[in-house]
Amino acid sequence: MNAAIDWRAEASRLTIRNQAFIGGKFVDAASGETFDCVSPVDGTLLVRIAAGDGRDIDLAVAAARTAFEDGRWNGQPPKARWRVLVRLAELIQKNANELALLETLDMGKPIANARNGDCRAVVECVRWYGEAIDKIYDEIAPTAKTALALITREPLGVVGAVVPWNFPLLMAAWKFAPALAAGNSVVLKPAEQSPLTALRVAELAAEAGIPPGVFNVVPGFGETAGQALGRHLDVDALAFTGSTEVGKLFLKYSGESNMKIVSLECGGKTPNIVFADAPDLDAAAKGAADGIFYNSGQVCDAASRLLVEDKIHDAFLSKVAALAKTYQPGDPLNEKTQLGAMVDAVQTKRVLDFIERGKDEGAELALGGRQVRQETGGFYIEPTIFDAVQNRMTIAREEIFGPVLSTIVFKTPEEAVKIANDSQYGLEANLWTNDLTKAHKIARALRVGTVTINTRDGGGIEVPFGGYKQSGIGRDKSLHALEKYTEMKTTWLDLS
Repeated sequence: MNAAIDWRAEASRLTIRNQAFIGGKFVDAASGETFDCVSPVDGTLLVRIAAGDGRDIDLAVAAARTAFEDGRWNGQPPKARWRVLVRLAELIQKNANELALLETLDMGKPIANARNGDCRAVVECVRWYGEAIDKIYDEIAPTAKTALALITREPLGVVGAVVPWNFPLLMAAWKFAPALAAGNSVVLKPAEQSPLTALRVAELAAEAGIPPGVFNVVPGFGETAGQALGRHLDVDALAFTGSTEVGKLFLKYSGESNMKIVSLECGGKTPNIVFADAPDLDAAAKGAADGIFYNSGQVCDAASRLLVEDKIHDAFLSKVAALAKTYQPGDPLNEKTQLGAMVDAVQTKRVLDFIERGKDEGAELALGGRQVRQETGGFYIEPTIFDAVQNRMTIAREEIFGPVLSTIVFKTPEEAVKIANDSQYGLEANLWTNDLTKAHKIARALRVGTVTINTRDGGGIEVPFGGYKQSGIGRDKSLHALEKYTEMKTTWLDLS
């Protein structure tokens, strides 16, 4: 990142797209209605956004269907689609400062994280799926010589994608990149709290050469635009990242409409299990702090449950608390800031209510617990650590989605696994130990989609991501994500 950038000056020069992008053009909502896009950085109004509803979804789906049926995208040779998606990755990289600034203003994350984390990951994601297009082969089944059985993967058609506000552009890329790579048309509904980068990327997609109607973005509210997309009879698949509660609604919408394929990446309550024999307790403490305070804890796999072996509890918690104090909320437009804002007033109140619930249920507030920087007009909560937490407590069971850590003590590996698995969620788990045998046994016993050992980094775009239980259905990232956006067809030829 260029340290000389004056981000506030750059913000004053921004041109913000505020219309829906349908059929290759920016258009007002059919109703003419808008909603306020307010920055959590300081509470100021950024822009009024077109409030899409069922009519706009109908228009976007019709555009997507027409584009799919006439083959303007899926009919192109794989190499041609490869070039377009790689060009889109290049344009995202070229415009990364603008996209990072939009992300920070829109949802309050530190500009350094938006630029060096999110935008880089988006470029990697789009380029990776672009380059995968012409490297995926179909199959020939083993048969007698009198027959030939071809097994092919074909695009589904129209894919609806509904994404959250915590990583607005990255979560969108995890959906649209593989969906487009597979040859589908896409209708993207960004979260109403953070629609700005999706609208800008739609413009970049058109510039890269994605034909009109193939990539559409309809901002709006979940109960209107989101529900309309989930219930639409001409949408072949719906990919969602967000809360488990809303994920269940999309399953319901599918069953009540056309049984569209639904893939879900939902909530998490990641157990971060630290044994006394961890190879580096300082690294484990940093992993614990980063795991819950990064992005203000607004992360689906945030390490919100810290399980610590009893014999190191006091010393280890002191290390984590010392690191937490360095995560003080600051101006998200300052490149040195590590902890930014909550996304809005609603989420801020939700997190503060959980903190009060933790105190009421008998957990010990060891650090933080307050809203701060209220004089800015923004929404900030200081790093918060609870000790003496029981896994039955609300703060240990429900996804808080804020910078709140619950510390639970265990004595044996068996107890740690029991506590870790005692959750409706199964997205991720972290494990710190120097005992390779113990690590393998526990990793096998944990009912989660990802287990990281002696690190918080679960891998890049090349590995699948998703969860067990009520954390979701299907996987994002890796070549496995393409399975969600294709149908498998068998063609049997009788050669006798």
